[in-house]
Amino acid sequence: MARPRKFDEQQVLDTAREQFWASGYAATRMDDIAAATGLGKGSLYGAFGGKQDLFHRVFDDYCSAVVDATAQQLRGDDKNAYARLSAHIRAVAAATAADTAQRGCLLAKGTAELAENDKTVAKRAHTAIEALRTLLRDDIAACQRNGDLDANADPGQLAALVLAVLRGIEALGKAGADEETLTGIAGTALAVLPRPAK
Repeated sequence: MARPRKFDEQQVLDTAREQFWASGYAATRMDDIAAATGLGKGSLYGAFGGKQDLFHRVFDDYCSAVVDATAQQLRGDDKNAYARLSAHIRAVAAATAADTAQRGCLLAKGTAELAENDKTVAKRAHTAIEALRTLLRDDIAACQRNGDLDANADPGQLAALVLAVLRGIEALGKAGADEETLTGIAGTALAVLPRPAK
């Protein structure tokens, strides 16, 4: 009969996420995670598999959390759709500017490092990005129904544009862009979205 685990699995996953996020996948060793969690490597391997399996679990959880948080920010009625969109874009810029460690987004970081050779990471990243684009598209369509954005514009293309801007803000923040630059980009992105003809 297997002995019950004597550790908090979520706490271990959170600690592993911090290690991968701070150092990247290649530079993180299972020894580092064992030291940070206080668990032996045998316990880690027994509970989570190898380093790749552990990263896949962490990456999947992170992607789900990003999509869920974005859904909470963007879902709602048509009347407040533009306010939600504006708040979301500005919040990404503010959070990026506040990231003094310049860690960036684990979704972007993990994808850039691993997607070329790790099909699991590539597939999960694609699923997350498509989910984010869909959430943006739905909110933009709500803006159009409410008369805040041009109803003739393609909401899917506008969503792709906004998503590219948000990913760009995160990349520039990781490269050291200051808060004024990042919030300026957010404001410009909102300003260039097509308004209804008067």
